[in-house]
Amino acid sequence: MLVAAMCLALLGCLQAQEFKGHVSIILLGATGDLAKKYLWQGLFQLYLDEAGKGHSFSFHGAALTAPEQGQKLMDKALESLSCPKDLAPSHCDELKGQFLQLSQYRQLKTAEDYQTLNKDIETQVQQDGLWEAGRIFYFSVPPFAYADIARNINSSCRPHPGAWLRVVLEKPFGHDHLSAQQLASELGSFFQEEEMYRVDHYLGKQAVAQILPFRDQNRKALDGLWDRHHVERVEIVLKEMVDAEGRASFYEEYGVIRDTLQNHLTEILTLVAMELPHNISSSAAVLQHKLQAFQALQGLQKNSAILGQYQAYSGQVRQELQKPDSYQSLTPTFAGVLVYIDNLRWEGVPFILMSGKALDERVGYVRILFKNRAYCTQSERRWASEQSRCLPQQIVFYIGHGELGHPTILVSQNLFKPHLPTQSWKEVHGEPGLRLFGRPLSDYYAYRPVREQDAYSTLLSHIFHGRKESFITTENLLASWVFWTPLLDSLALEVPRLYPGGAENGHLLDFEFSGGQLSFSQQQLEVLMPELGSVPKPSDFQVLRAQYRQSPLVTAWPEELISRLASDIEATAVQSVRLFGTFHLALSGGSSPIALFQQLAMGHYSFPWAHTHLWLVDERCVPLSDPESNFQGLQAHLLQHVRVPYYNIHPMPVHLHQRLCAEEDQGAQSYAREISALVANSSFDLVLLGMGTDGHTASLFPQSPAGLDGDQLVVLTESPFRPHQRMSLSLPLINRAKKVAVLVMGRTKREITTLVSRVGHEPKKWPISGVLPLSGQLVWYMDYEAFLG
Repeated sequence: MLVAAMCLALLGCLQAQEFKGHVSIILLGATGDLAKKYLWQGLFQLYLDEAGKGHSFSFHGAALTAPEQGQKLMDKALESLSCPKDLAPSHCDELKGQFLQLSQYRQLKTAEDYQTLNKDIETQVQQDGLWEAGRIFYFSVPPFAYADIARNINSSCRPHPGAWLRVVLEKPFGHDHLSAQQLASELGSFFQEEEMYRVDHYLGKQAVAQILPFRDQNRKALDGLWDRHHVERVEIVLKEMVDAEGRASFYEEYGVIRDTLQNHLTEILTLVAMELPHNISSSAAVLQHKLQAFQALQGLQKNSAILGQYQAYSGQVRQELQKPDSYQSLTPTFAGVLVYIDNLRWEGVPFILMSGKALDERVGYVRILFKNRAYCTQSERRWASEQSRCLPQQIVFYIGHGELGHPTILVSQNLFKPHLPTQSWKEVHGEPGLRLFGRPLSDYYAYRPVREQDAYSTLLSHIFHGRKESFITTENLLASWVFWTPLLDSLALEVPRLYPGGAENGHLLDFEFSGGQLSFSQQQLEVLMPELGSVPKPSDFQVLRAQYRQSPLVTAWPEELISRLASDIEATAVQSVRLFGTFHLALSGGSSPIALFQQLAMGHYSFPWAHTHLWLVDERCVPLSDPESNFQGLQAHLLQHVRVPYYNIHPMPVHLHQRLCAEEDQGAQSYAREISALVANSSFDLVLLGMGTDGHTASLFPQSPAGLDGDQLVVLTESPFRPHQRMSLSLPLINRAKKVAVLVMGRTKREITTLVSRVGHEPKKWPISGVLPLSGQLVWYMDYEAFLG
């Protein structure tokens, strides 16, 4: 029957045009949910589109199930196949009959099963006098099964030389950068890059697939608008009403960021942000420009994201995964992330990515909101939607569902009238009373597809035709994980905000951004002491104020502590500039201040940088460009992001006459003279210090022969850690400061914190104990782990 059907199909092909070869499509996981819901329909649509155009086909549904049972399950899945509405029922029945005859089930479980499949395909092709064009293997199976299947295909089921092989892979593509690398390496040992098609089905959704063509067809109008000078922000949103019930096993491992943001929303972001190639039909050019967009994404910080979890989630996890009654999941089911792009086109433009389950509506969209610099003298009732510059100006790629219920492209009428291909998109007119993004639908030029098509149908067509721009290359996949993994690691123990779900969420999940930070708009009440019998969470504590070594102590969780310290530094800077015209700030190096530098760079735009002088407390004796240089850390995490006049930046002169910290070069004396010349009374407005596990501060170590007393302002010292040679401000100079802040973070500092709290003034043994400003203020900033363990 299969041979007869192939001959019938082949006859039609030959009558239509020259024969292009036979294509075998093997659907692995043919009886699974994805196959039943989307893939068989997508394959049928491919057959409808390609029948009579030169190729012959055979479709092989494959799974681990035994043949008889597997065939029954596959037949049931094929019962629901449907044709487009514009296809005559009789013709639909004819083509559906052909497709069913061309489709058969087979068990693929052992290496011998793959050898048999290969032999059967070759026999079919030879018996019918055909030649083989290629094979498509669609992996609708869990990733843990990829390696064995790939090994069997590579060893015994490749087509002969001259025919192509295309292997289609479904997400998830790893859990983080390392696992994605391992999976990519494993697959790369069996398949060439050009043979692999990693599917993100959102790239097949019609509104998403139209982003690049829309930009290309409207280049003239968009060239002067698509940049930081005109775009206020970009919102990429995917909201769902359903929860994770029945999928707790998957969701508990991946969570919302891995499930939707790392892939769907990030891929969409690159389509909006990438430089537009001259030829968007060139897959290589599109993929290369996407990679460049990935590489320009600014690194995310913990405060770049806000997390939520619907209240019923932990209960569902306990039930489905048989967890104890006390189990509370930290997996987020809602996330908002603020992304910035480090290039000239998009510098400073916020890209807001948001997705969640158990929300008030099901909708997905990409919204580009433009800046509005107009002022209209007449009252709003006289504004004409197609003329008034005062109305919002926006472009929206409406992915589907929501108020409209179908894919739509919306362009504000006061922006421009867009060009879209009339054979595939048609203009629609607003429904009375329907409002979108604050305006009536009638305010937009609105277009919807002439024929709606499922994303998988679109992507299967692209796979068949070898169009790789709609798929994820290994390079782009790893670039995405490089971007997301640090954030995921930093949020691993973060407690998400609980929300009831649906319309009851109210304003609980509303959020806002300031600088580089996201925060919920509505603050939850926090208590110092949690309820009796409950486990304390970070959100259960506020910033505490106390005393340590007879000086003020501020203690909090790391994020709140850094935020408080940054605010205190800014307040001191503003006051100093107001009183004296300048602010002299001396900063320590090492890892602890990095988060502070990033906070100051991204979240404090009112900081008086133009009047600030930056000095170093200490420096390693390495070239300033060396990654171990304190100045290099300052440059990477602060200086490149703020506008400090170059003549106000004062690195320590450790590298003179092509030598490092040579006594005869008198670098320490030179720095001391520079301080004396520029800083009144050599008294810094604020000095930031840290504390080492041995009680050292700056680069002043226990038993240090210099810098703990005496008249020298700057000294050369020896560290027990590499690199050994250091330059440091002396204790006498530090103690002249108007304010000294000591930042102590991490559990490793708990022991020294306890010890130093009990000792007196013993700088020879504990240099930090010698920090006591003569007429200034000392404030300790400790996180809970350093203070409480």
